[in-house]
Amino acid sequence: MNPSLALALYAVGVGCLFYLDRDSADRPSKALWLPVIWLWIDGSKPVSAWLGMNPQVQIGGQLPETSALDQLIAAVLILFGLIALSRRRKELMAVLRLSWPVVLYFSYALLSLLWSDYSGWGLKRWARAIGELVMVLVVATDAHPGKAVRRLLSRVGFVLLPASVLLIKYFPALGRAYDQWGFQMNVGVTSNKNMLGVSAFVLALGAAGQVLRLYRDRKQPNWGRQMLAQCVLLCFGMDVLLIAHSATSGACFALGTGLMFLATLPRMRRNPAMVHMLVFVILLVGSLMWIFGGTAAAVHAMGRRSDFTGRTEIWSVLIPMAPNALVGAGFETFWIGPRVDRLDKIFGFINESHNGYIEVYLNLGLVGVGLLALILLQGYRASVAAFRRDPPLGALLVAYTFTAAFYSVTEAGFRMLIPVWFFLLLAIVTANRVRATAGSLLKTGQEQAPSGFRGERPQRGLKFNAA
Repeated sequence: MNPSLALALYAVGVGCLFYLDRDSADRPSKALWLPVIWLWIDGSKPVSAWLGMNPQVQIGGQLPETSALDQLIAAVLILFGLIALSRRRKELMAVLRLSWPVVLYFSYALLSLLWSDYSGWGLKRWARAIGELVMVLVVATDAHPGKAVRRLLSRVGFVLLPASVLLIKYFPALGRAYDQWGFQMNVGVTSNKNMLGVSAFVLALGAAGQVLRLYRDRKQPNWGRQMLAQCVLLCFGMDVLLIAHSATSGACFALGTGLMFLATLPRMRRNPAMVHMLVFVILLVGSLMWIFGGTAAAVHAMGRRSDFTGRTEIWSVLIPMAPNALVGAGFETFWIGPRVDRLDKIFGFINESHNGYIEVYLNLGLVGVGLLALILLQGYRASVAAFRRDPPLGALLVAYTFTAAFYSVTEAGFRMLIPVWFFLLLAIVTANRVRATAGSLLKTGQEQAPSGFRGERPQRGLKFNAA
Protein backbone atom coordinates (compact mmCIF):
# COMPACT_ATOMS: atom_id res chain seq x y z
CA MET A 1 0.00 0.00 0.00
CA ASN A 2 1.18 3.50 -0.78
CA PRO A 3 2.37 5.24 2.45
CA SER A 4 0.28 8.35 1.72
CA LEU A 5 -2.83 6.23 1.32
CA ALA A 6 -1.99 4.34 4.53
CA LEU A 7 -1.63 7.66 6.36
CA ALA A 8 -5.02 8.83 5.06
CA LEU A 9 -6.65 5.55 6.13
CA TYR A 10 -5.04 5.90 9.55
CA ALA A 11 -6.53 9.38 9.99
CA VAL A 12 -9.98 8.19 8.91
CA GLY A 13 -9.74 5.06 11.06
CA VAL A 14 -8.78 7.00 14.19
CA GLY A 15 -11.68 9.37 13.58
CA CYS A 16 -14.02 6.38 13.26
CA LEU A 17 -12.77 4.90 16.53
CA PHE A 18 -13.43 8.16 18.38
CA TYR A 19 -16.88 8.32 16.77
CA LEU A 20 -17.76 4.73 17.70
CA ASP A 21 -16.60 5.19 21.29
CA ARG A 22 -18.49 8.45 21.88
CA ASP A 23 -21.11 8.62 24.61
CA SER A 24 -23.24 11.74 25.02
CA ALA A 25 -24.06 10.71 28.60
CA ASP A 26 -20.38 10.27 29.48
CA ARG A 27 -18.75 13.69 29.43
CA PRO A 28 -15.68 13.94 31.66
CA SER A 29 -14.09 17.29 32.34
CA LYS A 30 -12.28 19.03 29.48
CA ALA A 31 -9.25 18.99 31.79
CA LEU A 32 -8.94 15.27 30.98
CA TRP A 33 -7.30 16.28 27.70
CA LEU A 34 -4.25 17.37 29.72
CA PRO A 35 -3.23 13.84 30.83
CA VAL A 36 -4.23 12.54 27.38
CA ILE A 37 -1.76 14.90 25.71
CA TRP A 38 0.81 14.11 28.41
CA LEU A 39 0.58 10.39 27.64
CA TRP A 40 0.60 10.99 23.88
CA ILE A 41 3.99 12.63 24.43
CA ASP A 42 5.38 10.29 27.11
CA GLY A 43 4.18 7.24 25.19
CA SER A 44 6.05 8.30 22.06
CA LYS A 45 9.11 10.25 21.00
CA PRO A 46 9.56 13.79 22.38
CA VAL A 47 7.93 16.57 20.37
CA SER A 48 11.37 17.96 19.50
CA ALA A 49 12.33 14.59 18.00
CA TRP A 50 9.24 14.55 15.78
CA LEU A 51 10.14 18.04 14.58
CA GLY A 52 13.79 17.08 13.99
CA MET A 53 15.01 19.60 16.56
CA ASN A 54 17.99 18.94 18.84
CA PRO A 55 17.99 15.13 18.74
CA GLN A 56 18.85 13.71 22.16
CA VAL A 57 22.15 11.85 22.19
CA GLN A 58 23.07 10.54 25.63
CA ILE A 59 26.78 9.99 26.29
CA GLY A 60 27.77 7.78 29.18
CA GLY A 61 28.65 9.73 32.32
CA GLN A 62 27.28 13.02 31.00
CA LEU A 63 24.02 14.79 31.73
CA PRO A 64 21.58 14.11 28.88
CA GLU A 65 20.45 17.19 27.02
CA THR A 66 16.76 18.08 27.21
CA SER A 67 15.10 20.19 24.54
CA ALA A 68 13.84 23.59 25.67
CA LEU A 69 10.68 22.97 23.63
CA ASP A 70 9.97 19.73 25.49
CA GLN A 71 10.54 21.46 28.82
CA LEU A 72 8.19 24.27 27.85
CA ILE A 73 5.42 21.89 26.76
CA ALA A 74 5.71 19.91 30.00
CA ALA A 75 5.66 23.09 32.08
CA VAL A 76 2.53 24.37 30.32
CA LEU A 77 0.70 21.08 30.84
CA ILE A 78 1.69 20.98 34.51
CA LEU A 79 0.56 24.59 34.99
CA PHE A 80 -2.87 23.94 33.48
CA GLY A 81 -3.11 20.74 35.51
CA LEU A 82 -2.47 22.66 38.71
CA ILE A 83 -5.13 25.20 37.73
CA ALA A 84 -7.64 22.37 37.20
CA LEU A 85 -6.76 20.85 40.56
CA SER A 86 -7.12 24.19 42.32
CA ARG A 87 -10.82 24.03 41.45
CA ARG A 88 -11.15 20.58 43.02
CA ARG A 89 -9.59 21.25 46.41
CA LYS A 90 -12.06 19.13 48.37
CA GLU A 91 -11.60 16.06 46.20
CA LEU A 92 -7.84 16.65 45.95
CA MET A 93 -7.29 16.80 49.70
CA ALA A 94 -9.40 13.69 50.28
CA VAL A 95 -7.40 11.72 47.71
CA LEU A 96 -4.02 12.93 48.96
CA ARG A 97 -4.88 12.00 52.55
CA LEU A 98 -5.69 8.44 51.51
CA SER A 99 -2.69 8.29 49.14
CA TRP A 100 -0.23 9.26 51.88
CA PRO A 101 2.39 6.60 50.88
CA VAL A 102 2.64 8.24 47.44
CA VAL A 103 2.97 11.69 49.03
CA LEU A 104 5.61 10.36 51.42
CA TYR A 105 7.57 8.76 48.56
CA PHE A 106 7.69 11.95 46.49
CA SER A 107 8.60 13.99 49.59
CA TYR A 108 11.49 11.66 50.38
CA ALA A 109 12.60 11.78 46.72
CA LEU A 110 12.87 15.57 47.02
CA LEU A 111 14.72 15.29 50.33
CA SER A 112 17.21 12.85 48.77
CA LEU A 113 18.55 15.61 46.53
CA LEU A 114 20.24 17.12 49.59
CA TRP A 115 22.94 14.41 49.42
CA SER A 116 23.00 14.00 45.64
CA ASP A 117 26.09 15.01 43.66
CA TYR A 118 23.81 16.31 40.92
CA SER A 119 21.00 17.95 42.85
CA GLY A 120 20.21 20.50 40.10
CA TRP A 121 19.60 17.80 37.53
CA GLY A 122 17.70 15.72 40.07
CA LEU A 123 15.44 18.66 40.89
CA LYS A 124 14.47 18.99 37.23
CA ARG A 125 13.65 15.29 37.10
CA TRP A 126 11.65 15.54 40.32
CA ALA A 127 9.62 18.44 38.92
CA ARG A 128 8.84 16.34 35.84
CA ALA A 129 7.89 13.42 38.09
CA ILE A 130 5.53 15.70 40.01
CA GLY A 131 4.01 16.56 36.64
CA GLU A 132 3.09 12.89 36.22
CA LEU A 133 1.42 12.92 39.63
CA VAL A 134 -0.49 16.10 38.70
CA MET A 135 -1.83 14.39 35.57
CA VAL A 136 -2.85 11.35 37.59
CA LEU A 137 -4.68 13.59 40.06
CA VAL A 138 -6.51 15.36 37.22
CA VAL A 139 -7.95 11.98 36.20
CA ALA A 140 -8.66 10.73 39.71
CA THR A 141 -10.41 13.90 40.89
CA ASP A 142 -12.79 13.99 37.93
CA ALA A 143 -16.46 13.94 38.93
CA HIS A 144 -16.65 10.38 37.56
CA PRO A 145 -13.17 8.86 38.03
CA GLY A 146 -14.04 5.45 36.57
CA LYS A 147 -15.37 6.99 33.37
CA ALA A 148 -12.38 9.33 33.25
CA VAL A 149 -9.94 6.39 33.42
CA ARG A 150 -11.77 4.58 30.62
CA ARG A 151 -11.89 7.70 28.46
CA LEU A 152 -8.18 8.34 29.07
CA LEU A 153 -7.27 4.81 27.96
CA SER A 154 -9.38 5.08 24.82
CA ARG A 155 -8.13 8.50 23.74
CA VAL A 156 -4.49 7.56 24.21
CA GLY A 157 -4.81 4.09 22.70
CA PHE A 158 -6.78 5.15 19.62
CA VAL A 159 -3.90 7.41 18.58
CA LEU A 160 -0.71 5.64 19.67
CA LEU A 161 -1.35 1.98 18.88
CA PRO A 162 -2.53 2.34 15.26
CA ALA A 163 0.19 4.96 14.70
CA SER A 164 2.86 2.47 15.76
CA VAL A 165 1.60 -0.10 13.26
CA LEU A 166 1.46 2.58 10.57
CA LEU A 167 5.05 3.74 11.12
CA ILE A 168 6.53 0.25 11.38
CA LYS A 169 4.87 -1.02 8.20
CA TYR A 170 4.76 2.05 5.96
CA PHE A 171 7.28 4.56 7.38
CA PRO A 172 10.20 2.36 8.49
CA ALA A 173 12.57 5.31 8.73
CA LEU A 174 10.45 6.51 11.66
CA GLY A 175 9.04 3.24 12.99
CA ARG A 176 12.24 1.18 13.07
CA ALA A 177 15.66 1.75 14.59
CA TYR A 178 18.93 -0.03 15.35
CA ASP A 179 20.28 -0.92 18.78
CA GLN A 180 23.90 -0.52 19.89
CA TRP A 181 24.77 -3.93 18.42
CA GLY A 182 23.41 -3.06 14.99
CA PHE A 183 20.25 -5.17 15.14
CA GLN A 184 17.06 -3.70 13.74
CA MET A 185 14.14 -3.30 16.14
CA ASN A 186 10.56 -2.11 15.76
CA VAL A 187 9.96 1.04 17.80
CA GLY A 188 6.73 2.48 16.35
CA VAL A 189 6.00 5.90 17.81
CA THR A 190 8.54 5.33 20.62
CA SER A 191 12.34 5.38 20.71
CA ASN A 192 13.03 1.70 21.58
CA LYS A 193 11.30 -1.66 21.52
CA ASN A 194 10.96 -1.95 25.30
CA MET A 195 9.07 1.35 25.44
CA LEU A 196 6.89 0.21 22.55
CA GLY A 197 6.15 -3.05 24.36
CA VAL A 198 5.26 -1.44 27.68
CA SER A 199 3.05 1.20 26.03
CA ALA A 200 1.21 -1.55 24.15
CA PHE A 201 0.91 -3.63 27.32
CA VAL A 202 -0.73 -0.94 29.48
CA LEU A 203 -3.07 0.25 26.71
CA ALA A 204 -4.03 -3.26 25.59
CA LEU A 205 -4.69 -4.21 29.21
CA GLY A 206 -7.02 -1.23 29.49
CA ALA A 207 -8.81 -2.28 26.29
CA ALA A 208 -9.17 -5.84 27.63
CA GLY A 209 -10.74 -4.41 30.78
CA GLN A 210 -13.16 -2.41 28.65
CA VAL A 211 -14.14 -5.45 26.60
CA LEU A 212 -14.75 -7.53 29.74
CA ARG A 213 -16.84 -4.74 31.25
CA LEU A 214 -18.97 -4.35 28.13
CA TYR A 215 -19.35 -8.11 27.68
CA ARG A 216 -20.80 -8.46 31.18
CA ASP A 217 -23.09 -5.44 30.85
CA ARG A 218 -24.80 -5.60 27.47
CA LYS A 219 -27.64 -3.23 28.36
CA GLN A 220 -25.47 -0.12 28.39
CA PRO A 221 -26.36 2.61 25.86
CA ASN A 222 -24.31 2.49 22.64
CA TRP A 223 -23.08 -0.98 23.62
CA GLY A 224 -22.44 -2.23 20.07
CA ARG A 225 -20.45 0.81 18.92
CA GLN A 226 -18.28 0.89 22.02
CA MET A 227 -17.65 -2.86 21.98
CA LEU A 228 -16.51 -2.65 18.35
CA ALA A 229 -14.15 0.26 19.12
CA GLN A 230 -12.62 -1.50 22.13
CA CYS A 231 -12.21 -4.81 20.28
CA VAL A 232 -10.38 -3.01 17.47
CA LEU A 233 -8.17 -1.26 20.03
CA LEU A 234 -7.46 -4.58 21.75
CA CYS A 235 -6.47 -6.17 18.43
CA PHE A 236 -4.09 -3.29 17.69
CA GLY A 237 -2.60 -3.64 21.17
CA MET A 238 -1.95 -7.36 20.80
CA ASP A 239 -0.53 -6.81 17.31
CA VAL A 240 1.92 -4.21 18.60
CA LEU A 241 2.90 -6.53 21.47
CA LEU A 242 3.79 -9.22 18.95
CA ILE A 243 5.67 -6.75 16.75
CA ALA A 244 7.64 -5.36 19.71
CA HIS A 245 8.91 -8.82 20.76
CA SER A 246 8.96 -7.70 24.40
CA ALA A 247 8.67 -10.87 26.50
CA THR A 248 8.07 -9.08 29.80
CA SER A 249 5.32 -6.83 28.41
CA GLY A 250 3.60 -9.77 26.74
CA ALA A 251 3.68 -11.82 29.94
CA CYS A 252 2.31 -8.88 31.96
CA PHE A 253 -0.54 -8.40 29.50
CA ALA A 254 -1.47 -12.09 29.70
CA LEU A 255 -1.21 -12.08 33.50
CA GLY A 256 -3.25 -8.90 33.91
CA THR A 257 -5.96 -9.99 31.48
CA GLY A 258 -6.28 -13.38 33.15
CA LEU A 259 -6.48 -11.74 36.56
CA MET A 260 -9.24 -9.38 35.40
CA PHE A 261 -11.19 -12.19 33.75
CA LEU A 262 -11.14 -14.33 36.89
CA ALA A 263 -11.83 -11.37 39.19
CA THR A 264 -15.00 -10.42 37.31
CA LEU A 265 -16.52 -13.91 37.38
CA PRO A 266 -19.92 -13.95 39.17
CA ARG A 267 -18.54 -15.80 42.22
CA MET A 268 -15.75 -13.26 42.60
CA ARG A 269 -18.17 -10.35 42.31
CA ARG A 270 -20.39 -11.85 45.01
CA ASN A 271 -17.41 -12.43 47.30
CA PRO A 272 -14.67 -9.81 46.68
CA ALA A 273 -12.50 -11.36 49.40
CA MET A 274 -11.77 -14.14 46.91
CA VAL A 275 -9.60 -11.67 44.98
CA HIS A 276 -7.10 -11.97 47.83
CA MET A 277 -7.15 -15.72 47.42
CA LEU A 278 -6.62 -15.41 43.65
CA VAL A 279 -3.60 -13.14 44.07
CA PHE A 280 -2.24 -15.37 46.83
CA VAL A 281 -2.45 -18.43 44.57
CA ILE A 282 -0.57 -16.60 41.79
CA LEU A 283 2.15 -15.54 44.22
CA LEU A 284 2.32 -19.03 45.71
CA VAL A 285 2.72 -20.68 42.31
CA GLY A 286 5.44 -18.21 41.37
CA SER A 287 7.26 -18.78 44.66
CA LEU A 288 7.13 -22.57 44.30
CA MET A 289 8.45 -22.32 40.75
CA TRP A 290 11.32 -20.20 42.04
CA ILE A 291 12.12 -22.60 44.90
CA PHE A 292 11.95 -25.80 42.84
CA GLY A 293 13.70 -24.51 39.74
CA GLY A 294 10.68 -24.11 37.49
CA THR A 295 11.56 -20.48 36.88
CA ALA A 296 14.13 -21.40 34.23
CA ALA A 297 11.51 -23.19 32.12
CA ALA A 298 9.12 -20.25 32.41
CA VAL A 299 11.87 -17.80 31.48
CA HIS A 300 12.81 -19.88 28.44
CA ALA A 301 9.15 -19.97 27.42
CA MET A 302 9.15 -16.17 27.50
CA GLY A 303 12.12 -16.12 25.13
CA ARG A 304 14.78 -15.24 27.71
CA ARG A 305 17.81 -17.09 29.02
CA SER A 306 17.79 -18.47 32.55
CA ASP A 307 19.94 -15.49 33.61
CA PHE A 308 17.16 -13.15 32.36
CA THR A 309 19.16 -12.34 29.21
CA GLY A 310 22.22 -11.16 31.11
CA ARG A 311 20.31 -9.16 33.72
CA THR A 312 21.59 -11.10 36.72
CA GLU A 313 25.17 -10.22 35.75
CA ILE A 314 24.20 -6.54 35.57
CA TRP A 315 22.50 -6.73 38.97
CA SER A 316 25.53 -8.35 40.61
CA VAL A 317 27.70 -5.44 39.46
CA LEU A 318 25.23 -2.64 40.15
CA ILE A 319 24.12 -3.43 43.69
CA PRO A 320 27.57 -2.93 45.29
CA MET A 321 27.93 0.37 43.39
CA ALA A 322 25.16 2.13 45.34
CA PRO A 323 26.81 5.20 46.93
CA ASN A 324 24.86 4.65 50.14
CA ALA A 325 22.89 1.50 50.89
CA LEU A 326 20.49 3.31 53.21
CA VAL A 327 19.61 6.45 51.21
CA GLY A 328 21.05 5.91 47.71
CA ALA A 329 22.57 8.39 45.26
CA GLY A 330 19.61 10.78 45.21
CA PHE A 331 16.47 10.81 43.09
CA GLU A 332 17.20 9.91 39.44
CA THR A 333 20.92 10.77 39.75
CA PHE A 334 22.64 7.38 39.95
CA TRP A 335 23.12 7.15 36.18
CA ILE A 336 25.30 10.26 35.99
CA GLY A 337 29.01 10.73 36.48
CA PRO A 338 32.14 8.53 36.58
CA ARG A 339 30.34 5.35 37.66
CA VAL A 340 28.46 5.32 34.34
CA ASP A 341 31.82 5.40 32.52
CA ARG A 342 32.90 2.34 34.49
CA LEU A 343 29.66 0.52 33.67
CA ASP A 344 29.98 1.38 29.97
CA LYS A 345 33.41 -0.24 29.91
CA ILE A 346 31.93 -3.43 31.38
CA PHE A 347 28.60 -3.71 29.54
CA GLY A 348 28.70 -1.18 26.73
CA PHE A 349 26.07 1.57 26.76
CA ILE A 350 23.75 1.09 29.73
CA ASN A 351 21.42 3.56 31.45
CA GLU A 352 19.18 1.38 33.65
CA SER A 353 19.36 -1.68 35.87
CA HIS A 354 16.52 -3.62 34.20
CA ASN A 355 14.94 -4.08 37.62
CA GLY A 356 12.60 -1.56 39.19
CA TYR A 357 13.43 -2.46 42.79
CA ILE A 358 17.19 -2.29 42.24
CA GLU A 359 16.69 1.00 40.38
CA VAL A 360 14.93 2.49 43.40
CA TYR A 361 17.63 1.08 45.68
CA LEU A 362 20.41 2.72 43.64
CA ASN A 363 18.71 6.12 43.68
CA LEU A 364 16.87 6.14 47.03
CA GLY A 365 18.44 3.31 49.02
CA LEU A 366 16.71 0.89 51.35
CA VAL A 367 14.50 3.70 52.61
CA GLY A 368 13.18 4.24 49.09
CA VAL A 369 12.61 0.51 48.58
CA GLY A 370 10.67 0.40 51.85
CA LEU A 371 8.49 3.32 50.76
CA LEU A 372 7.93 1.65 47.39
CA ALA A 373 6.81 -1.54 49.14
CA LEU A 374 4.41 0.57 51.20
CA ILE A 375 3.01 2.11 48.00
CA LEU A 376 2.45 -1.31 46.43
CA LEU A 377 0.83 -2.74 49.55
CA GLN A 378 -1.47 0.22 50.07
CA GLY A 379 -2.24 0.34 46.36
CA TYR A 380 -3.25 -3.30 46.33
CA ARG A 381 -5.50 -2.88 49.37
CA ALA A 382 -7.08 0.25 47.92
CA SER A 383 -7.66 -1.47 44.56
CA VAL A 384 -9.40 -4.42 46.23
CA ALA A 385 -11.50 -1.95 48.22
CA ALA A 386 -12.42 -0.24 44.93
CA PHE A 387 -13.33 -3.65 43.52
CA ARG A 388 -15.98 -4.00 46.22
CA ARG A 389 -17.48 -0.68 45.14
CA ASP A 390 -17.05 -0.97 41.35
CA PRO A 391 -15.95 -4.48 40.26
CA PRO A 392 -15.03 -3.73 36.58
CA LEU A 393 -12.97 -0.67 37.50
CA GLY A 394 -11.51 -2.30 40.60
CA ALA A 395 -10.42 -5.37 38.64
CA LEU A 396 -8.54 -3.14 36.19
CA LEU A 397 -6.87 -1.23 39.04
CA VAL A 398 -5.83 -4.48 40.74
CA ALA A 399 -4.42 -5.71 37.42
CA TYR A 400 -2.37 -2.52 36.92
CA THR A 401 -0.99 -2.69 40.46
CA PHE A 402 -0.12 -6.39 40.28
CA THR A 403 1.45 -6.28 36.81
CA ALA A 404 3.52 -3.20 37.70
CA ALA A 405 5.08 -5.17 40.55
CA PHE A 406 5.67 -8.14 38.22
CA TYR A 407 7.00 -6.06 35.29
CA SER A 408 9.60 -4.40 37.49
CA VAL A 409 11.33 -7.69 38.26
CA THR A 410 13.09 -7.60 34.86
CA GLU A 411 12.57 -3.96 33.80
CA ALA A 412 13.00 -0.58 35.49
CA GLY A 413 9.27 0.02 35.80
CA PHE A 414 9.33 2.50 38.68
CA ARG A 415 11.20 5.26 36.84
CA MET A 416 9.54 8.47 35.76
CA LEU A 417 8.25 8.75 32.18
CA ILE A 418 7.66 4.99 32.07
CA PRO A 419 3.98 4.14 31.37
CA VAL A 420 3.98 1.37 33.99
CA TRP A 421 4.83 3.89 36.71
CA PHE A 422 2.16 6.33 35.48
CA PHE A 423 -0.56 3.67 35.47
CA LEU A 424 0.54 2.30 38.84
CA LEU A 425 0.10 5.79 40.32
CA LEU A 426 -3.19 6.13 38.45
CA ALA A 427 -4.45 2.83 39.86
CA ILE A 428 -3.53 3.71 43.43
CA VAL A 429 -4.83 7.27 43.41
CA THR A 430 -8.02 6.38 41.56
CA ALA A 431 -8.69 3.51 43.96
CA ASN A 432 -8.29 5.90 46.86
CA ARG A 433 -10.68 8.33 45.17
CA VAL A 434 -13.27 5.56 44.91
CA ARG A 435 -12.73 4.84 48.61
CA ALA A 436 -13.08 8.53 49.48
CA THR A 437 -16.28 8.77 47.46
CA ALA A 438 -17.68 5.64 49.08
CA GLY A 439 -16.92 7.08 52.52
CA SER A 440 -18.80 10.26 51.67
CA LEU A 441 -21.71 8.21 50.35
CA LEU A 442 -22.01 6.26 53.57
CA LYS A 443 -21.95 9.41 55.64
CA THR A 444 -24.55 11.35 53.64
CA GLY A 445 -26.98 8.46 53.24
CA GLN A 446 -27.96 9.19 49.64
CA GLU A 447 -28.33 6.46 47.01
CA GLN A 448 -26.08 6.00 44.01
CA ALA A 449 -25.52 2.87 41.91
CA PRO A 450 -21.95 1.75 41.27
CA SER A 451 -20.50 3.13 38.04
CA GLY A 452 -20.27 0.76 35.08
CA PHE A 453 -21.71 -2.25 36.88
CA ARG A 454 -25.20 -3.58 37.21
CA GLY A 455 -26.73 -6.23 39.35
CA GLU A 456 -25.42 -4.83 42.65
CA ARG A 457 -27.45 -3.35 45.42
CA PRO A 458 -27.59 0.48 45.22
CA GLN A 459 -25.47 2.25 47.75
CA ARG A 460 -25.91 5.61 49.29
CA GLY A 461 -23.95 8.68 48.54
CA LEU A 462 -23.34 12.17 47.32
CA LYS A 463 -21.65 12.92 44.00
CA PHE A 464 -18.63 15.21 43.86
CA ASN A 465 -19.07 18.26 41.67
CA ALA A 466 -15.55 18.51 40.34
CA ALA A 467 -14.78 20.94 37.57
